[in-house]
Parts: sequence; C-alpha cells; structure tokens
Amino acid sequence: MDLFLLAIVAAGISLAMAGAWIVQRTTGMSGWIDTIWSAAVGLGGIFTAGCAEGPFSRRMTVIIIVAAWALRLAGHIGVRTKGGGEDPRYAKLMRDWGASASSRLFIFLQVQALAAFVLVFAIYLAAINDKAYPAVTDWLAVLLAATALAGETISDAQLARFRRRPEARSEVCETGLWRYSRHPNYFFEWLFWCCLPLFAVTSSPTSLLSLLAPALMYWLLVHVSGIPPLEEHMLRSRGDKFRALRKRVNAFFPGPRKSEFVSQGE
Repeated sequence: MDLFLLAIVAAGISLAMAGAWIVQRTTGMSGWIDTIWSAAVGLGGIFTAGCAEGPFSRRMTVIIIVAAWALRLAGHIGVRTKGGGEDPRYAKLMRDWGASASSRLFIFLQVQALAAFVLVFAIYLAAINDKAYPAVTDWLAVLLAATALAGETISDAQLARFRRRPEARSEVCETGLWRYSRHPNYFFEWLFWCCLPLFAVTSSPTSLLSLLAPALMYWLLVHVSGIPPLEEHMLRSRGDKFRALRKRVNAFFPGPRKSEFVSQGE
C-alpha cells in the first residue's frame, strides 16, 4: 500500500474543500460546495488509480468509470447552482449555526474531505487489485456502474422536468422513477459506490475495506446529509402533500407503491 500517495491525495482533497469554503463565503452559493466535492473525489480517484500499481486494464476501467461519475455529478450540480437558488440543506445549517456559521462550515467541509478520502481509498483498492483482468466481478462492476449512472441521470432529468412546471412549487414529484422511490437519485448514487468492492475484491482481507465506500455513502444519504434535511425541508414547504407521499412511496430503495397494495387488499 502506497501510504505516501494516499497522504498526497488526502492533503489535496482537504485543500479542495478549504477552497470550497472560500467559494461559498465569497459567493453565498452553497451549491458550489457539492460541485467542488464531486470534482475532488473524481480527480483524487483518477490520480490515485493512475499512480497505483495494478493491472493497466483494470486501472483504466476504474478511471473511466470514476471520471464519468465525477463529470456527471459535478456538471449537474454546477449547472443547477449557476441557475440560481440556494441549497435548502446548507441554508438551514447556516441559520442554525448563527454567528459561528463561518468557522463551523469550515470544520464541516473538512469532515466532508475525510468522507471523500474514504471513497478515494476504495478506488485505490480497486486499482491495486492484481488478479487477472477481466474477472466476472469486473464485468458485474461495470454493469452496476453503468446502471447506476443511467438511473441517476434519468431521475435527475425527470426531477428537472417536473420543476419546470408552474405548479412544482406546491406539488411533489411523483413521475417516472420518482413513483417508486422518494429519492431515486440518492439510491442510484449509493448503487454506484457498490461497484468498487466488486473491482477490489481479492483473497486479501484489506480488499474488504472497499466496503466502507457504499457503507459510508448509505449512512450519509439515508441518515445524515441526504434524506433527513431534504425531507424536513419538503415537510415545511409541501406539508400534507409530502406526508401523503411518504405513506405510499419508499424513502430510498425503489419498490411497489404502498397504496397499490392497500387497494388490492380492500
């Protein structure tokens, strides 16, 4: 394991998130934070995989997949931020932090840098896997990554199309993939990171550390910075309409609409 390489990447991500703090403080637009975070994970992963010692073909596959993820997510968030409007999750944090908002945001972003490093470390473990390429697990990983990227792209496009409707400010999105999950974009984001353990898996116990990537992403999206603050905002802005949605649509994992089971049993 190349600890020097990992230390360089960790320092670079930390500096990137310090830059994100400066950008937010300068522009007042918190969306640039997630844009920079996505780019930092992507660039850190690409650099790490490129410098790692592993089969060239597997490293290139990992690099292409990570680059596609980073370009899609950073581009999507960047365009949305440029279009205007503050991220309600960050806006609430800044209000709650009050006079100490600036310093607490800096610390918060360094915690995000640590989370980013965990993801990059999983990319590194995938890149140094020295078993013959391609293995069955490699094919499965590519399929999983492609499915996740397609699903996230489709769900984001469906939500953007819904938001362009005049009534979107008072309604809830319940079309396309959003009929089967309240947060399909988050689900597919988590699914993407499930491909890294497939790339990384070997007989070495160290490769199991790659499971930290999907585990961390699930925890963040479902329990910390994803669903909880966003749904709190939706409850404030949509009220009973969103409460009704919660009763008939799964929060994270796509599944049958609950109201359909009720109607069949009555």
